[in-house]
Amino acid sequence: MSILKFLGLEQEKGSDPSLPTQTETLRKIIKALDEMDSQQARYIAGFAYILGRVAHADLEISEEETSEMERIVMKLGQLPEEQAIMVVQIAKTQNVLFGHTENYLVTREFNKIATREQKMALLECLFAVSSSDENISSLEDREIRQIVSELKLEHKDFISVRSSYRDHLSVLKKPEE
Repeated sequence: MSILKFLGLEQEKGSDPSLPTQTETLRKIIKALDEMDSQQARYIAGFAYILGRVAHADLEISEEETSEMERIVMKLGQLPEEQAIMVVQIAKTQNVLFGHTENYLVTREFNKIATREQKMALLECLFAVSSSDENISSLEDREIRQIVSELKLEHKDFISVRSSYRDHLSVLKKPEE
């Protein structure tokens, strides 16, 4: 069995060869997680990347957002701190470099492998990352809404989780005088 097949990166027989089975972004993160089961590694890679997508929505990834991403990835993946830091750093770097072209592709791939419960957990974590600095910008809020759409979740799911973070929504805060 080839390593590509083991990691799920080999093209399936009869599938459209013009469509990649994984994006380059996921491949890089998966390689960093090669000691893990390939399905679990693919899940963690997508999850981390999408967290970075929201953190980078306002074109800046703060220290608070990075710390929250590391904490979430460490807990979710049951990874040692050093590995979680590496996964988050790779996800952040890939997001900054290739975010505009990879965002939809990675989220589409995550949608294929995640259950509804896992998607809802991701949604909760997206708001946790974006609110880590106690301010969810309109750009971050819009990016989360876009991700919800790409994950085929319902608007009521978005509203349900978002309402828990309403105190951090910049659009609802009184302007400082």
